[in-house]
Amino acid sequence: MKIGSMTVSTLDYPGRVSLVIFTGGCNFRCPYCHNPELIDGGEDVDVDEVISKISEYSEFVDALVISGGEPLLQADEVEAVLGHARGLGLKTKLDTNGSYPGKLMRLIPLLDYVAVDVKAPPGIYRRLAGAGPDGVMESLRILRDSGVMVECRTTFVPGLLEPDDILDIARSIECDVYVLQQFSNRTVLDERLREVDPPSPGELREIALKVREYFRKVMIRTREFGDEEI
Repeated sequence: MKIGSMTVSTLDYPGRVSLVIFTGGCNFRCPYCHNPELIDGGEDVDVDEVISKISEYSEFVDALVISGGEPLLQADEVEAVLGHARGLGLKTKLDTNGSYPGKLMRLIPLLDYVAVDVKAPPGIYRRLAGAGPDGVMESLRILRDSGVMVECRTTFVPGLLEPDDILDIARSIECDVYVLQQFSNRTVLDERLREVDPPSPGELREIALKVREYFRKVMIRTREFGDEEI
């Protein structure tokens, strides 16, 4: 199993302390990616070793989060890891770009929470992600009736997305909570984006207010204030 890193977090699973496993490998090429080292990276770790680590940390955490990269590139290994976490009584969460709906459907019985990155409105998806939106939209349709908590999140990058694009996204998806994330230029795949200033919390609040009618819960996520419900 290709692993980038493991860390304990109080932020990645709302209201819980979680062990977060960042998997290596991704099929998207988002220019603003904040984990570019994971796109073609990661260390080969035996699944049994990963499972052993989860058991070790289960005394200190109450949730497991599988992030990336794109975890569903390694769906068999992820399934084994999630199954073990469930057996230990841990809550489970998957962070995914949503491009593998069939694999996601297979894992739903092992999941409590799924966060799907929705990169852009369908019309410009390929330009931002390097891949089309069909798989993502199908994943969201599958999740809609699954009983799993569903978070959709979009990173707002000035110059790549406009406020009206966020409205178009809101009109095209359904989820339990929508999160508008602040772009960070600290670590990016496309070095040219280092020259782009992150949007201010105020800018994100203004955009989030315009889409609040489409969701039960809307939040912004910024470096300055963390998660803030709008």
